Amino acid sequence: MAKWRMTATRIPPIQCLLTFEALARLRSVTQASEELFVTPSAVSHRVKQLEQIIGTRLFGRADFSLTSEGCEYLAHVREGLATLQKFPSSAAVPGKRKLRLAVTPTFARSILIPRLAEFAKAYPEIDLTLQISIPLLDVVAEDADLMVRFGTGRYADVEHQLLFKDEVTPLASPAYVREHGPFAVAQDLERASLLRSPLEPWRTWFAAQHLDWPEPAEGSQFNDIGLMCDAAAAGLGVALVRLRLGAPWLERGALVRLGSSPVYKDQLPSPHAHYLCWRTGIMDRWECAAFAEWLKKSVA
Repeated sequence: MAKWRMTATRIPPIQCLLTFEALARLRSVTQASEELFVTPSAVSHRVKQLEQIIGTRLFGRADFSLTSEGCEYLAHVREGLATLQKFPSSAAVPGKRKLRLAVTPTFARSILIPRLAEFAKAYPEIDLTLQISIPLLDVVAEDADLMVRFGTGRYADVEHQLLFKDEVTPLASPAYVREHGPFAVAQDLERASLLRSPLEPWRTWFAAQHLDWPEPAEGSQFNDIGLMCDAAAAGLGVALVRLRLGAPWLERGALVRLGSSPVYKDQLPSPHAHYLCWRTGIMDRWECAAFAEWLKKSVA
């Protein structure tokens, strides 16, 4: 293990550490200078200064590949910077880090946006850009750093981690229940207008209720769960909704659950879940790793 030859009076300046981390990640003096808002010559000078302070070479070749000592030191630098980010100062970071997140509309409204003030307070040095992604319609933010997907979790094109699983249950407006209910047992839905979405098919829920019913072929259809919740709240019918996504409508009383009988198992684990996804190498950027850690804890 390398021994860094420095004393308390020769701790490397934070600018040198930030520059080293950026250059190791980007492997380009030009890109590092643009990210840090300094000249290319300043990038080179800071790296040389850092090497002089710690007494070892960090980069081995012209393509900015790291030496073995450089790889080891980079791990320590990133760990230290991540700790410092929890106690940020205006002088510590020469500019805000940009983070682009692709997210589905209802996840953004129901899960993410209510928590964003907490993230902004914890990480004021990160500028977060939200981009809408609707994979069902091939609306994908290709330049996003991180993506929230809802599915099986079998993604061969990206790395991913589970955010949370959910349960689905039929929801309707109180007025609709009064007019068309009661819905004491699952079979009572036969007289209801079932709202449809390819994102949440009814057949799995029917099977759990031991109903040999086909997927509804008629009725209003929606490609966004939030729009379907709004339609159900307006009295158009009964929607099958994930409880975490439907929470805002439930909390304000715009939608209610239907089951009232002990034999009526109204909620069912969804066969899919929400995942945070990213391309290989993205988590080398501390802002991406910080957001991933925060989001996982926030929605757990």
